[in-house]
Amino acid sequence: MTATDRSQMSLPRYSGIPTFMRVPFCTSLEAVDIVLAGVPFDGGVTARPGARYGPREIRNMSSMTRAIHHVSRFNPFEVCRVGDIGDVPFTDLFHLERSHEDIRRFFEPVFAAGKLALSAGGDHSITYPIFQAIAPRAPLGLVHIDAHTDTWDSFKGSKFTHGAPFRRAVEAGLLDPKRTIQIGIRGAQNSDEGWRYSLDSGMRVVFIEEFEARGVQAIIDEARRVVGDGPAYLSLDVDGLDPVFAPGTGTPEIGGLTVRETLALLRGLEGIQWAGADVVEVSPPYDVGGNTALLAATLMYEILCLLARRFR
Repeated sequence: MTATDRSQMSLPRYSGIPTFMRVPFCTSLEAVDIVLAGVPFDGGVTARPGARYGPREIRNMSSMTRAIHHVSRFNPFEVCRVGDIGDVPFTDLFHLERSHEDIRRFFEPVFAAGKLALSAGGDHSITYPIFQAIAPRAPLGLVHIDAHTDTWDSFKGSKFTHGAPFRRAVEAGLLDPKRTIQIGIRGAQNSDEGWRYSLDSGMRVVFIEEFEARGVQAIIDEARRVVGDGPAYLSLDVDGLDPVFAPGTGTPEIGGLTVRETLALLRGLEGIQWAGADVVEVSPPYDVGGNTALLAATLMYEILCLLARRFR
């Protein structure tokens, strides 16, 4: 397996083309095994906007990324070719469903070519068209880290907001609710609709109180049991973390995961048959000193290590 060209990583961090993790910008899928892509879209938000700026700031902060993981000593860039394929180009940006069609069309050739995609959002509505682009032969499993279940039905006339992607994916036969675990769920709601749908459909919902009571390792074991051996997707909303660590997000909820808990959780998911992943809901206008974008960039590196293991 050919390794990633890391020549840009030897430059000073403030110079060079600001790609994700300073990997090469790729215009051909033949030159890459894992694609990094931005989805600068927040047309599905129901609260604070700004996630459209997420990919740009995550790219900027990802210039801090180094190659070798300090715990595992694993270097994802040595075992496969990682490239930045740019951002989804939108043709009808002010129409939610047509924008989702743009996202689907952008990712379809990626998955059709057998590549893995790690995406930076953007609001959480982007995950549904990515699932459509994957077009799995059988419904995917899911590890979903978030403060919210994102399984509500509709909001102000739309069924495709950032509060609904996983409900839509189940309805479309793209997501297996019985192989889905949602971790970090919390915060009062005006309706229990989302919680109810997740539980009634068979999803394993880990509210933050259970996470705290049982500990990280028990939830890792639970996630691995739920997802099983089949293909699965990893979706991480930064509001799953406490806003002390991730203030730059659209729908913050206090009392969330810590950074160390999240890192330990991700590292415990090694070996799952990942079909793709995303990190979403970074809203730079609400960030403090770029901390949330730096967090997202670091979590993307951790997830990249998980994806790259299959090439080892």
